[in-house]
Amino acid sequence: MSPGDETASAQSGVPDSEATDDERWLVVNGRRWRRTDPSLPEDVVAALKSHLGRGRSGVRTAKKDADDDAVAAARKRVGLAKHGLGERGPYWWDDTPADRLARAREALAALDALDEPPTSRTSS
Repeated sequence: MSPGDETASAQSGVPDSEATDDERWLVVNGRRWRRTDPSLPEDVVAALKSHLGRGRSGVRTAKKDADDDAVAAARKRVGLAKHGLGERGPYWWDDTPADRLARAREALAALDALDEPPTSRTSS
């Protein structure tokens, strides 16, 4: 599929059903893993992968420290990033590129919100 085809698909609202199995799945040691949605812009993918790496690192650290709450929080970050990348959740090729981009941006916003300091209330 050429870049022009992708744009036409996004404008028409047609799902990317022409993706081949090679574009959809990565096979490692006989196990199939869903690939990242190829229609996502590079900056969005980079930001989501940054969160994914931080989440995986957080899981490792929290497990080493036996901190169940921190493991859960880190796994939440991993899950949000994987959903944003299209590697979990609904199959990305069943949705329109516009819907897939919206899902990725929503995941990224939720991930960025995890980094925001909690708002403190001042008492009068």
